[in-house]
Amino acid sequence: MASILVLKSSILGDHSSSSTLINELVDNLRNTASIIERDLATNPVPVLDSEIMMGLRGAENLSERQQRALALSDQLITEIQVSDTLVIAAPMYNFSVPTQLKNWIDLIARADVTFTYTEQGPKGLLTDKKAIVVTTRGGIHKDSPNDHVVGYMKTVLGFIGISDIEFVYSEALAMGDEPAKTSMDSARRTLLSLF
Repeated sequence: MASILVLKSSILGDHSSSSTLINELVDNLRNTASIIERDLATNPVPVLDSEIMMGLRGAENLSERQQRALALSDQLITEIQVSDTLVIAAPMYNFSVPTQLKNWIDLIARADVTFTYTEQGPKGLLTDKKAIVVTTRGGIHKDSPNDHVVGYMKTVLGFIGISDIEFVYSEALAMGDEPAKTSMDSARRTLLSLF
């Protein structure tokens, strides 16, 4: 049975297009896959600051806050390690990913845990996994200089060892009912075809 980690990051709740697509996928896969779901908006992880960063780097005499952050980071990384596939909702907010998703990335990108530095450069340690990034946008940005979501997610996921990445786009969501419906229907078909 496939093991899937599902990450939602939209702040729009029931009005979220990326969460709608992800929820429909989960409903379709629930009986055929083991699924871990994490909603980073309703259950946010802490923002990386100097205190948490030092805790994640192995400082001694950790504060209670550092201990909690380290335990959470370990849990988030374990969720990736036990999964074959990551399905990540990455709606475009102001041309980039939501803060909530960036905060998750900051807690799982850990030297000597999810990546290491070698004489040849950094090497990701979370290999043999696939990622599917569902990115929703109000406008049309695919393949344009304004699309910083795709490049960023490729870089971050590649950095921790995940290079098998598919992107599912739903665009023009704020450009009228018909373009939005057409785009969502296309994204649904594409997403389901990947499983």
